[in-house]
Amino acid sequence: MDRSLSKNGVNFIDDSRIHQLIEGTPVNDYERVREVIRKSMGMNALSLEETALLINATSPELVEEIFNAARELKQKVYGNRIVLFAPLYIGNECINDCKYCGFRRSNKEAIRRTLSSEEIVAQITALEDQGHKRLILVFGEHPSYTPEYIADVVRSVYKVTSGHGAIRRINVNAAPFDSAGFKTIHDAGIGTYQVFQETYHLETYHKYHPIHTLKGDFMFRLDSLSRAFESGVDDMGIGALFGLYDWRFEVLSLVTHAKFLQERYNVGPHTISFPRIQPASGIDVADKWIVSDHDFKRLVAILRLAVPYTGMILTARESEEIRKDIISFGVSQIDAGSRIEIGGYTEYGDAQQVIQREQFTLGDMRSLDEVIRQLLEDGQVPSFCTSCYRVGRTGEHFMEFAIPGFIKRFCTPNALMTLMEYLMDYATPETRRVGKELIKKELHKVDPKMREQVIDNLLKIENSDERDFYY
Repeated sequence: MDRSLSKNGVNFIDDSRIHQLIEGTPVNDYERVREVIRKSMGMNALSLEETALLINATSPELVEEIFNAARELKQKVYGNRIVLFAPLYIGNECINDCKYCGFRRSNKEAIRRTLSSEEIVAQITALEDQGHKRLILVFGEHPSYTPEYIADVVRSVYKVTSGHGAIRRINVNAAPFDSAGFKTIHDAGIGTYQVFQETYHLETYHKYHPIHTLKGDFMFRLDSLSRAFESGVDDMGIGALFGLYDWRFEVLSLVTHAKFLQERYNVGPHTISFPRIQPASGIDVADKWIVSDHDFKRLVAILRLAVPYTGMILTARESEEIRKDIISFGVSQIDAGSRIEIGGYTEYGDAQQVIQREQFTLGDMRSLDEVIRQLLEDGQVPSFCTSCYRVGRTGEHFMEFAIPGFIKRFCTPNALMTLMEYLMDYATPETRRVGKELIKKELHKVDPKMREQVIDNLLKIENSDERDFYY
């Protein structure tokens, strides 16, 4: 693999400047913080200096104002829909030795495995029979997991159908590749390609990623999404693993990364993820930077205000209680019914996790139906929408709708129609009842120019085998 950087291959993370902002920005500057909140509510991305003001707003009064603004802004951009997806771990072979990961190569407790073609079909069938339409495929970094292999897996997954079930969009979380590798995977028809920097702090990065491993190359990873974009991948996901270093530094670095992509390519990240360190087999992580629940809520809300247009992903690493609380602070996507053991969707059922078979432990083990019913009871609209990918509303085109908040015009009807599909094909009777009641309440939010057609499509889904309507 070519280890060359992209034409924009520069280290855009300025450690000293970020630390200066953390230490030098006034604490609880009420007037300026409220000015920043007003700017964000106009759906304008924030500068690093403005984001630092939110980070240093620690008084209960200002924190609550930030929470309230994040809730309102999420409604303005995306409405009250929550997109659902499932992760599928294809294999846990890995040549890296990241100290926080259960898949690290030196972890002798890990049970190594890569799913066969037949096993992949079985996993996909099980996911479709639950009602899933969106997947993220997860691969370790290993010579076996080449771009060609990943592309072949993507194509094979799209071919699997079960009843009304089909996977309509596949995202990928895998190692960074060279430009040719990214193009190979993109051409298989993926949606978003995720590469998380884990930590943007160079010293900490080298502490947790041995320099002699492939992942030990900080710049090759930092530059990965630039190479991806230049190879045709126009939907990208960034993230940091919170708990490796100061959460304030990571938040400012994520904002820096988003601004860099937006300025260089006119396309910011499609999603930002913010996983927290969780227990795993054989890990070695210091407790110094563990993020409290309170600060975790704060950082989610601050990211929502700092990058208003981007989707924000909250995973099942977190407990049911934390997810229920934090979803309202700006989250737009969650996974549900997740199993992260290799083969977990067919071989383990609802049993407790086997820590030697997974990358980390999950906090929310509820079924997809249980998660959906909770969302419905909380007034959220579960969505399996994939329309943006399928009509070409990606990259710069997506930004044209997301940045000014126009994307909600499509999000709401697509959410209602995919929810009705789930209710008719997979839901338990109680979930179906609650879901239909919510759909009736939400119809008034649909653009009047689209409402009549949406109602007609909902009736078709409810009373026939017609499916897959989208705008």
